Amino acid sequence: MFTTTRRRAAALIAGFTMVAGAAFAEYPERPIQLIVPYPAGGGTDIVARTLAVELEKELGQPVSVVNRDGGGGIPGQTAIARARPDGYTIGLIASDISLYKPQGLAPLTYADMTAIGQTNELAGSVTVSVDSPYQSMEELVAAIKANPGTIKGTGAAPGASWHAGFLGLMFALGLSPDDVIWVPTQGGTKGHLDVAAGNSDFSTASLVEARALVEGGKLRPLATMAAERVDIFPEVPTLREQGIDYTYGLWHGVTGPKGLDPEALEVLSKAVEAAANSESFVETLQERGFKHVWRPGAEFEAFMAEDLEKMQVIFDQLEK
Repeated sequence: MFTTTRRRAAALIAGFTMVAGAAFAEYPERPIQLIVPYPAGGGTDIVARTLAVELEKELGQPVSVVNRDGGGGIPGQTAIARARPDGYTIGLIASDISLYKPQGLAPLTYADMTAIGQTNELAGSVTVSVDSPYQSMEELVAAIKANPGTIKGTGAAPGASWHAGFLGLMFALGLSPDDVIWVPTQGGTKGHLDVAAGNSDFSTASLVEARALVEGGKLRPLATMAAERVDIFPEVPTLREQGIDYTYGLWHGVTGPKGLDPEALEVLSKAVEAAANSESFVETLQERGFKHVWRPGAEFEAFMAEDLEKMQVIFDQLEK
């Protein structure tokens, strides 16, 4: 009987230990899902997959990249915001999150997520064909002013990324967007191709997307919209250097659902920071022409709030 009692006591202790171990298990215990709201192979996807490799090293768990594309990124970014806040579903979002509410496309904003950290930026630019008569921004702007409604610009679908950059540029110049005929394209690369083919006069997409055409002697970059010159094209001046006080670019960053578990957030914040600042990640970004930018959670959240406000101003002006 004494032996039986001891066995029961040991079983109870073992059971308590197992329950306690489960209750206090350290995050993460299982693989993590990293949602990308855009198709595989695009810029956001490349950043996410490069980051995922480094995150696996930091977290000691597999990080699977899941592409939830379509709808301008709204479905995928909504999936991140609505995921269970246990730290096992996070996402790599893009600056499109700042374009939805100002245009009435969706109520979704950065405030519906938990900011973990910004990873990079990608500045817009102004490119023309090598056969174009415009040798500088001054000449292009003069042509737009002299011939309103005849010069063609391109680089994105209306209301998307590089089109928003175009709108801001026109307002910064004191011009109406209607002074330029906007030619819709599905992405910056196709916009640059349209200019190279002579169908449009200029594009406002990134130099990264124009790289092959510039190096192949098809396009001439007039300016970058970055605050400083871009490393892969150090000879290309900024808009500010040419007297135009305007900057614009896309950005990427890691977020989780609103109300993310504090323990998971602490672990993820450290892991994402280490991964985003790793030599491998930074080198990959630089090779592709992306600018490495690290902003931790609170700073990233403040940056997104400012970005949303800027986009709201642009689209409010468009409605006047």
